[in-house]
Amino acid sequence: MKSNDAQICNRLQSDMPRIGIRPIVDGRRGGIRESLEEVTMDMARRTAAFLSNQLRHSNGLPVECVIADTCIGGVAEAARTEEKFARENVGLTISVTPSWCYPLETLDTHPTRPKAIWGFNGTERPGAVYLAAALGAHNQKGLPAFSIYSRDVQDIGDTEITPDVQEKLLQFARSGLAVAAMKGKSYLSMGTVSMGIAGCIVDETFFQKYLGMRNEYVDMTEFVRRMELGICRELIGTRSI
Repeated sequence: MKSNDAQICNRLQSDMPRIGIRPIVDGRRGGIRESLEEVTMDMARRTAAFLSNQLRHSNGLPVECVIADTCIGGVAEAARTEEKFARENVGLTISVTPSWCYPLETLDTHPTRPKAIWGFNGTERPGAVYLAAALGAHNQKGLPAFSIYSRDVQDIGDTEITPDVQEKLLQFARSGLAVAAMKGKSYLSMGTVSMGIAGCIVDETFFQKYLGMRNEYVDMTEFVRRMELGICRELIGTRSI
């Protein structure tokens, strides 16, 4: 943690969600996987470094990334990665690959976690082909996934994260972090429906099923009670928001 970060405190009621980076590799051994291991893991490291340098949480703390211990070429490695991510409070994942891989064996199948796939648009064994196949598998399973690839074709040894890919990575990461930070928290409606305005009506199904949030309500009489008793503590400070 940098020195200026030490002055920033986490004011929320839970730990900050982390971004999980999943390096996806062609699992066929005998030369194919071996030739791609380091290239794939390097792609994961560059993605993690880019996001960590660019992003902060809403409270000012830096965003942390967690990389899988090994490349993921099959179900067993995907399962071990999922166990690690559960321990490390990963709230969203980005799968990265420079090559074709086997989609059904390497998908992130968590039912509610935001997920994205960056398929490297390269000249050899293009990851963009894996991206298309994996997105099709996600659609079949009803698991939304965000698509990331570059407009320009790059050599497999090109380590640049192109500007359009940077934009997409940041767009997904910011949105995913917001969803992950809200999950398990409470939306507090103070005074419920104000002046009969329909836009103030809380759609509990949306909050609970889509965002994973609870719904709480405080009547206006609570404000009057606190004013009468001279209670100065902020109401929001007593809730798990």
